[in-house]
Amino acid sequence: MTPEERKEFIADIASAIQTKSTSSNLSEDEERWVKMAIQKEAQSIELRKAIIEKTLGGLVWAFIVGGGYILLDFLRSHGARI
Repeated sequence: MTPEERKEFIADIASAIQTKSTSSNLSEDEERWVKMAIQKEAQSIELRKAIIEKTLGGLVWAFIVGGGYILLDFLRSHGARI
């Protein structure tokens, strides 16, 4: 293979890859459905993240309140007038 043939071969492969990636074998309805499915999955992931964040936040607050209650009970049982 000569250098010119090699350059032409590489250009042909690059153009074939580029046209393959831009063209789709799906109909318009199928493309819309795929986009909606991807969006639904992204929303589901965001919902899970929000639930996890809020649950962890609630657990931290429960730990802080519980620790305060235990400290208050300890102080009351040891003679503090609170």
